[in-house]
Amino acid sequence: MPASRSPRQPNRHALARLHRMASLDVGGVRLIEPLLAELGQVVRFDFGGLLYPGSDGAVAAYVQDGPLLDVVAESFDPRILQSEREVLGRSSHDLAGAVAHEYGPKLLRELIQVPMREFQRSDFFNVVARPGEGMEYLKLTLRTPQGVGVGTLFLFREAASPLFTPNDVAHLARLEPHLARILQSGEYDSDHYEVHSEGMLVVTPAGHPLWLSPEAEPLLVMAFGWRWRWRHGAGLPPALLELLRRLDATDLLEVPALELQTPQGWFSVRATRMAAAESPHGPQAVALHITRRVARGARLLAALLALDLPQRQHELAWWLARGLSETQTAQRMGISIHTAVYHRRQLYNRLGVMQRQELLGKLRQGMLKPHT
Repeated sequence: MPASRSPRQPNRHALARLHRMASLDVGGVRLIEPLLAELGQVVRFDFGGLLYPGSDGAVAAYVQDGPLLDVVAESFDPRILQSEREVLGRSSHDLAGAVAHEYGPKLLRELIQVPMREFQRSDFFNVVARPGEGMEYLKLTLRTPQGVGVGTLFLFREAASPLFTPNDVAHLARLEPHLARILQSGEYDSDHYEVHSEGMLVVTPAGHPLWLSPEAEPLLVMAFGWRWRWRHGAGLPPALLELLRRLDATDLLEVPALELQTPQGWFSVRATRMAAAESPHGPQAVALHITRRVARGARLLAALLALDLPQRQHELAWWLARGLSETQTAQRMGISIHTAVYHRRQLYNRLGVMQRQELLGKLRQGMLKPHT
């Protein structure tokens, strides 16, 4: 939970780190956790969340540890979505509508379209807002400069916390383009990702789970979030059932696969039929192999943020670590080669290194720290 801080005095170091994150070519929902960590030093909140376009085209949700975690699934229920539309005018899951009509930070009390008594009697209030204790929130819809929706950011304060102030709203509004830039997804490039962990789930062709490796359970939770409900007896997520359907409709030469990106990484799921000799569950068993890949750029960014470098040195170290020459780095940064050389000398002196390989070694040490 972010530490308390006066909204009139945002942490300048956190502001600088957010600006640094926005200045590089790494982005996407995988950066929501470090983004919220820094943002909590600028605008105090108890926990945050993000609704964003998922890899399967449906709305996906990320919520930090907090009381809303237990009601995320309920917020997707059609009855609750309808109730939310009735009391707020638009469901928070309507990303297209928010991108078209909502600009700047919005307070919950500004969005309520009905008398407070009616709001507090609604299904949305009693199923989501009351149990979630997120009775006060700031909502900010983010979009690219071209107007493409990136997602909707939520900052929650629990009932016992003070209300957000106009200063909080103003600070968040000023950061809007930087937050959108940080969370804007780039193209997936497998060369920039590394395998972090793998697991396997064995199911029947109809999707009934038979066996789960210890590594697979946390991977499925990270990949599918609230949609992964097997442990509650509700079966597989629709995306995995569709994967099984594709396996049944193809020949043995094709291995159906599912790719999806979440704040915890890039996940690949492959479906293969198991021979009777391979499976104690019989010849009809299907193996779902799940692989989690983590972006090297995100790990590099975490290592750089830990060094707390000045802006120009931070950018220079990033591009040098990505393999660019000093001439290419100067072009990326919009400075002369002589200025790039000056910043490189300052960077090396600051870190106590003599050449690029020593710089890369120091950054690799930071990247090897545990990454969840």
